[in-house]
Amino acid sequence: MYLDNKIYIGLTDDTKERVYMPLSIANRHGLITGASGTGKTITMKVLAESFSDAGVPVFVCDIKGDVAGLCAPGVQNEGMEKRIDKFGIRDSFQYKAYPVTFWDVYGEHGHPIRATVSDMGPELISRILGLTPAQEGVLHIMFKLADDKGVYLDDLKDLKMLIDYALEHRQDLSITYGNMAAATIGAIQRALLPLESQGADLFFGKPDLQILDLMRTTYDGKGMINLLHSVRLVQNPTLYATFLLWLMAELFEELPEVGDLAKPKLVFFFDEAHLLFTDAPKVLVQKIEQLVKLIRSKGVGIYFVSQSPSDIPDAVLAQLSNRVQHALRAYTPAEQKNIRAAAQSLRENPAFDTQEMIMQLGVGHALMSFLDEEGVPQIVQNCSVLCPQSLMEEPDISFFNNAMNSDFMSKYDMLNDRESAYEVLGRQKQAEIEAKAREEEEKIREAEEKKKAKEEEKAQAKKEKDSKRVKNKIESQLISTGGYLFRRGLLSTLKKLF
Repeated sequence: MYLDNKIYIGLTDDTKERVYMPLSIANRHGLITGASGTGKTITMKVLAESFSDAGVPVFVCDIKGDVAGLCAPGVQNEGMEKRIDKFGIRDSFQYKAYPVTFWDVYGEHGHPIRATVSDMGPELISRILGLTPAQEGVLHIMFKLADDKGVYLDDLKDLKMLIDYALEHRQDLSITYGNMAAATIGAIQRALLPLESQGADLFFGKPDLQILDLMRTTYDGKGMINLLHSVRLVQNPTLYATFLLWLMAELFEELPEVGDLAKPKLVFFFDEAHLLFTDAPKVLVQKIEQLVKLIRSKGVGIYFVSQSPSDIPDAVLAQLSNRVQHALRAYTPAEQKNIRAAAQSLRENPAFDTQEMIMQLGVGHALMSFLDEEGVPQIVQNCSVLCPQSLMEEPDISFFNNAMNSDFMSKYDMLNDRESAYEVLGRQKQAEIEAKAREEEEKIREAEEKKKAKEEEKAQAKKEKDSKRVKNKIESQLISTGGYLFRRGLLSTLKKLF
């Protein structure tokens, strides 16, 4: 709950003191962890509501579908009324809906959210696909080729067409751009298949998301909550990680440096954050670490939500200053080790054993440690988490429909498949095929003409030979006949004389 320029997030169980997070340090990033069913989603919703009330736009990944209840007012019941009195917020608490814009990569439960292949760039795509340095170099060549040919790379079919083009013309292109082995190009083609099978053809395309559309406030100054429906998306971890990494990179590239502000310009909550790092190449983790370090100065806060701090690489974990630790269970030595690590990451409170307390926490309770206004970590407190003011379950479809009635329907809902590499290179490929076909036809025609001419020449030669043979025969016969007649004539003449 937003009170006195601070976020009231919890009440200590022993001293009944309020625990706040100052808005001015909210861009120092944070971590919400705990076992399944311990209340992480409620904590995330309370923080999202508080930022919205403070006029800070929010981006939330909805993994199970229940975070969508932010768009509907909470329901009064006996349990809620007791918690309202427990936290001493009777005068300021009200059941209310929050301004929500729904997004969905698949376009099923929100406005489609897309990016172009060009926006993603060869470096980021290479890291997502886990390409080798040699393969990444070839991919850079392909993007340079697209620039030189003046063709857009909007969606996956554009990239696949460009790869096919490079494969077919690699010998000619190698003269200008350097060697591109067929095996390397084939490896890039194969690396795209898993991403494509997860629905990346729906994510890549136009119109692409404009980052400023995530940073809106309502007419009365409330921060817009951008909710990404991720129930289906999270089942495709490569695409989920691709999207989240692209979003952080876009924010870093487009937003100006602002330093420390009175409140963040935007806050992100990345649920199931371990999917960003599971089996991720080292260079990819380094990229995320770099973005998390530097994006703070852009006025953006990033909050990772996962089951255990061990899900997050140490280099990234070190950048997450605001911590909410829900209960963890220790049934194996590995889990006990994770709990020790979680306890050691919090500033010790002499009033209790942090490691033991993590295992004893009930649902709706958490250990909290935030930075104070000077940026110093506060000692960890055992707290009850404040209750949300919006609905704590999936809302009725009518609330969703009302939230979807926005200008974004005309801006994002219709796919814009403009003329790009697929069409331009496709026409060129078709022209080459037709030219080759004409060339083959010409060769066949020339061969047939040569064959016909040769046959005619052969026939003429045979004709001349036959004619000459007949002539010779006639002449022979004439000579033979002439000799006979000459002899008969000579004999007749001699008879007359004698």
